[in-house]
Amino acid sequence: MEQIPESKFTNKRETIIQGLVEQNVFKINGRQLYETSFYELMKTYIENEKAG
Repeated sequence: MEQIPESKFTNKRETIIQGLVEQNVFKINGRQLYETSFYELMKTYIENEKAG
C-alpha cells in the first residue's frame, strides 16, 4: 500500500482545519482541532457541509 507523503497529508489536514474554523467549529468532542484525529476532522467537516 502506497503511503501519502507527509506534506500532502499535512496540507490536507490544515485545509480541513481552516474550513472548520470558517464554519465556527473550534472544538470536536471537547478537544482542540489540532488535537483531533484526521478521521474526526473529516467526519465533522463533511457533516457540516451537508448541514449547511
